[in-house]
Amino acid sequence: MFDSLSSKLDKAFQVLKGHGKITEINVAETLKEVRRALLDADVNFKIAKEFTNKVKEKALGQDVLISLNPGQLMVKIVKDELTQLMGSEAVGVNLASKPSVILMSGLQGSGKTTLTGKLALHLKTKKSTKPLLVACDVYRPAAIDQLGIVAEQVGVPIYEDRDEKNPVKIALAGIAEAKKQNCDLVIVDTAGRLAVDEVLMNEISDIHKAITPDETLFVVDAMTGQDAVNTAKAFHDVLNFDGVVLTKLDGDTRGGAALSIKTVVNKPIKFIGTGEKMEALDVFYPERMADRILGMGDVVSLVERAQQQFDEAEARKINKKIAKNQFGFDDFLSQIQQVKKMGNMKDLMGMIPGMGKALKGVDIDDDAFKYIEAIIGSMTPKERTQPDLLNMSRKKRIARGAGRDINEVNQMIKQFHQMSKMMKMMQGGKGRQMMQMMQNMR
Repeated sequence: MFDSLSSKLDKAFQVLKGHGKITEINVAETLKEVRRALLDADVNFKIAKEFTNKVKEKALGQDVLISLNPGQLMVKIVKDELTQLMGSEAVGVNLASKPSVILMSGLQGSGKTTLTGKLALHLKTKKSTKPLLVACDVYRPAAIDQLGIVAEQVGVPIYEDRDEKNPVKIALAGIAEAKKQNCDLVIVDTAGRLAVDEVLMNEISDIHKAITPDETLFVVDAMTGQDAVNTAKAFHDVLNFDGVVLTKLDGDTRGGAALSIKTVVNKPIKFIGTGEKMEALDVFYPERMADRILGMGDVVSLVERAQQQFDEAEARKINKKIAKNQFGFDDFLSQIQQVKKMGNMKDLMGMIPGMGKALKGVDIDDDAFKYIEAIIGSMTPKERTQPDLLNMSRKKRIARGAGRDINEVNQMIKQFHQMSKMMKMMQGGKGRQMMQMMQNMR
């Protein structure tokens, strides 16, 4: 996420290294690189220029703080401006009505239908809502089937009418059905097109007028950069939507959409899609995103994701096993599976301060844990509960069963013992202090 932009901004700040004072000359050199980085990220030229002008205005004349060097002060100024550029603070969705109605809009291929399911799961889990999905895409082949699959994955009902070809009537009937089923949230999935056209705009405008949604969201593929911003403006002129959802932020995203869209349409980015899993939808926090763009990580979001997967009963069970030296490979596997549920591995690593830069150019496979699962799966139940039984003969048998090299088996066992040791340390005073600190970050 934003790897190229982060790298180029870091390079821009190198200009100030070694200087004891911020001057017009070194600020100009730095901001020239910053502007170039923004333009390479597909940020609108006018927005990039206004951004660097604001940074320059704030930077010139400021004394270097005792604990900061000029580079650090410039990073602070740029971070504040990036946060402002992306909307300053997180903005929630309006769920005041019963049922509340959310209208989804966007072009075909933006991930709108899948995002509809992700949003339903998010609001079902976080806001304790009872959603109903309404299939209003009557044109795209298998669109209704796709929404049905998504609805099943997230455990919510769907309203469809394959005989009706008027999406306005389907939307209204869907809201009526939600009332019958006592659903307090309706999410309407609409048709997209490969490009903005009059038919698409008239249709979604008719739906919008008929159902008067509490919330209208525009879903856009973040990988399309400045084109996404232009499309957002076209939809906004017709719908006056309430917020934006950026999808595919886990891909090769240059960042132009995230950095430009708020300024162009003056509407907040409310959610971001960060992976293929249905849980991979996050509230958009401008300050946290600014931190990540500047290589500062996002520890708060990382802790929140961990807490979402945290099972207190399981944790107590694990703690007892650790205290009695009974922590086994099944427990190790359980911990790995919880980590996997947190999302894309490279995305998670990027939330740790400094790791984004360290991982530049490194490909982290989401299936990196598969060989561990295969190795543990090749062990006998006794071996899983008694790791000390693993002599060379057993290791060779396990390697053959898992289809892995003996060195990989040894490496996995080493990782197991390291994790066991770390978790035992976490039970001590320092561990409790760290956990308390992480709780305070919420």
